[in-house]
Order: sequence, then C-alpha cells, then structure tokens
Amino acid sequence: MSDIKQIIKQEFIKSAQDPVHFMKKYCWIQHPTRGRTQFNLYPFQEKVLGLLNKHDKSVILKSRQLGISTLSAGIALQMMLFQKDKNILVIATKQETAKNLVTKVRFMYEQLPSWLKIPTVENNRLSLRLKNGSQIKAVSAAGDAGRSEAISLLIIDEAAFIEENRIEEIWGSAQQTLATGGRAIILSTPNGTGNWFHRQWVKAQEGISGFTPIRLPWTVHPERDQEWRDRQDDELGAKMAAQECDCDFTTSGDTVYDVDILNFYEKTSIKDPLEKRGLGQNLWIWEYPDYTRKYMVVADVARGDGKDFSAFHIFDIDDAKQIGSFKAQLPTKDYGNLLLAIATEYNNALLVVENANIGWATIQPIIDAQYPNLYYSPKDDKVHDAATYIAKGYDLQDISKMTPGFTMSNRTRPLCIAKLDAYLKDKSITIQCKRTMEELRTFIWRNGRAEAQSGYNDDMVMSLATACYIRDTALQFAQQGVDLTRAMLSNISKNSYSPIRSTQRSSDHLKWDTGRGTEDLGWLLG
Repeated sequence: MSDIKQIIKQEFIKSAQDPVHFMKKYCWIQHPTRGRTQFNLYPFQEKVLGLLNKHDKSVILKSRQLGISTLSAGIALQMMLFQKDKNILVIATKQETAKNLVTKVRFMYEQLPSWLKIPTVENNRLSLRLKNGSQIKAVSAAGDAGRSEAISLLIIDEAAFIEENRIEEIWGSAQQTLATGGRAIILSTPNGTGNWFHRQWVKAQEGISGFTPIRLPWTVHPERDQEWRDRQDDELGAKMAAQECDCDFTTSGDTVYDVDILNFYEKTSIKDPLEKRGLGQNLWIWEYPDYTRKYMVVADVARGDGKDFSAFHIFDIDDAKQIGSFKAQLPTKDYGNLLLAIATEYNNALLVVENANIGWATIQPIIDAQYPNLYYSPKDDKVHDAATYIAKGYDLQDISKMTPGFTMSNRTRPLCIAKLDAYLKDKSITIQCKRTMEELRTFIWRNGRAEAQSGYNDDMVMSLATACYIRDTALQFAQQGVDLTRAMLSNISKNSYSPIRSTQRSSDHLKWDTGRGTEDLGWLLG
C-alpha cells in the first residue's frame, strides 16, 4: 500500500511539474475521427506547449484542426488542478465557440483518475469550478467580457473574427487584471489584414508588443501532405482554404481588390517618392510637372471628426499614373488652398474635389480664386456615361445644370470602386504610393458594402477610384465637347443638344464665359 501511495505521490508531482507528461498520460480527448483517445501530443504540439508555458503572452497564427484549442484546454486543466484560486476566462466570437473549449476541459477532467481529481463546486456547459477555488468560464465577446475579473489565464479563441470595437474593449479591460501576473493565449486563423489580431501579430513579430508569435501552417502536422492540402481547395474553395490552412493574412479575409494583383503592384511599382513636402512631409511627389502632359488632382475631403484624413492624388491622365499623393488632417480652407496651389503647379490640372458635406468648405476658396479648371458634376445623379450625358444636353461649361465638385453618392460610389477594380485587373494603372497600397489591403466587404476595415481609412482608395472613374467618364464628356466645338468652328451644323454652347468668336474659341468668369479650355486640346 505504501508503494502505491509513493507512486501516486511521484506521479502527482511529475504531472504538476511536467505538462507534457500530464497530458500524454492522463488527458483523454474526443478525436473527430478516432473518438475517445489519449492525448498523444505531436512533436509540434509539445514544442508549442513549451513556448506557451515559457511566455506569459502568446499570439498563435494557426491552420485549422491542429489541436491548439485542445492544447489550451490541457494547459487550463493543469493550472486548475495544481494551483489554487486560478481564474481562467475563455472568450470567442460566440458563446457556443467559447463553450467548446470548456467542454474539452470538462471531458479531460471527467477521464482523470480519482486521485488526480479535485471535487467540483460547479460543473455545467459554460463553467467548471473546483473546490480549491480554481475555475474556467466561457463567455461571448461582449464588450464587458473580462471587466472586473481577476484573470489568471485569458484565452481568446478565433480572435481575428471578433468585431474590432469589441476585442479592443475586451483587451483593454483584461490588461489591468493581467498586469498582476496573468497569462494570455490569443489564437486564430487569419481573417485578412488590418484587424486587431493582425496588428498584434505584426507587433509581436517586430518585438514591440510583449507577445510571443507562434506560426503554425498546415505543414507542421505530420499526417498532412500536399494531397491533403489540394483537397482543401476542392472542399473549401481556394480563398477559404488559404485562410484555413496557409496562415496567410493577405489571401484571407474579404478584401475588395484581388490580393494577388495587389501583391503584383507591391513588387513592381511601389517605390519611395522623389520628394516629400510640407509640414509633416505628407505630400509625396514621384514626378515633377511636364508642361506637355495633362493632369488631374482628385481629392477626398475629411469629414472633420478627427477619424479620417483629407487625401488627394496627382494623376497623369494619359498614362493613368499616380505621380503624387497627399494624406493628412488639415483645416478645410487650408486644404482648399493647397489643392489650388498643386493643381496650378501641374499645368492647371483638372481639379476634382468631393463635394459631400464638409467638402463645400474646401471647394469655396477654389471658386473664390476663379480657378479655371474646377470639375463640375451633373445635378442629375442618374448620369453615369458619356452617351447619357450628351443625350440629356449637359454642358461642362453650363454651370446652371452642374454643381461644383464630384458628387459621391449611392449611385456613383460603387461605379468608382468597380472602375478602379477594372483598372487594377487590367494592370492599366500605375500606383507608386505605399500609403495607397496599405489602404487597398484593408478595403473590405462588410455587409455588402465596400469600406475601410474598422480602425483604418479609405480616403486614398476612394480618391484614386474617383480618378479612374473621371478618366473614363467626364473626360469622354469633355472630348465630346471638343469635337463639337471644332465642328462649329468649321461651320458644320451641330445637334440641338450640343454640350458646348458659346457666343465667343472663333479667334478666341478656347475661352468660355461660365457666368462667373472666363474659363480656358486649352488643356482639352492638348
């Protein structure tokens, strides 16, 4: 009898000190294909277990079905059995997901030999509490999860799929209790770039967050080969398989623009500017003005709530090339004056300014300066193409039927986004700005709407998309006007819906009375 007690004592001590020994010898799991079986850790799982026990904070980027949640359950159970008053909290997108990990802990506990078990005080689907004061509890990712809890171990499962504002609040609440010596395990498959999980991963890799990064692609599993991986493409689809298997942030998620195309641009055209100008060096220049070329300056105006930025691109019209960019927070009037100066510098470029909300405050100083090449939108929101524009009798110079600036509406917004998509797929646009590329990577589909991921901006994306749209629509309108003007000057009769109506003499045919000053159309003839 004394020998049995001695053996039990030795096993108890060894299980408390060695988590690998504890799990492999005493933990039973429910395998998806093998049923109830001992938790025989793979070598990669043993290595991960060592890292998790060595470091207080770990972020795990993982493939599907590697048993990492089960490993976390084993860690939780060992902590509860061999330490008093430990509080373990499991958080996931849904309570059902969090409950699954607690279920793993409860199953392991129930299979333990009697001498390892500690009597339970509470045992249900969402929690397990032992008589020694240690407990594990599952909660959904509600905003107050983790608040006022003295957490010994925080496990956040599938963190990349928790809404941005919720996980920010969860982590902020948990930080205070973890600061007293608690541990955190954050695990997830990727879900695109820019979200909280992705940011923590990037910071961990850079060594600036206190997290230890652990990457586990499908190849770490000894029972998986290329045939298995190829089968995932067939079963899940290429995009979902990349998310679930490859640990690749860039090919996962719901990005609007094709990641492979963005990667192409990243490798072939993104480069440092020739010059960075202004306070904060927020104006980047890749090419200086060439007076033989035509340019657009296309601007998005910040709402003024401090969360977004004013942004513009200098765009070579002929080559569809981004040759300058700006992104900063700037007072609206100052922004208007900056746009005026840049557009003037670049050959009196066509100046396109979004006119929604606060945009009018930016447009006004441009109008007051009588800038000769400000873009006007048709007041009829249903006009989207050159044929419709001409058929309705619109005139680029007849401002009675036009409104200053570009009207970004529920109709024009998706058209702009689609136009940029077409340019990217055809590789017919040149993008040189890494700030623009960063926004393109965090521009996602959310509830059917294309917009910036939470915590990010889309100001540069939308102004670039507008540039593409203007290039293929308004400039066609303008060319129609040029052609009809030439016909008029040659005494050729024109249709009653001509978009250019003028009483000017032919000797001065490039100057037109807008009703608010004279506008020079020389840029149209190039």
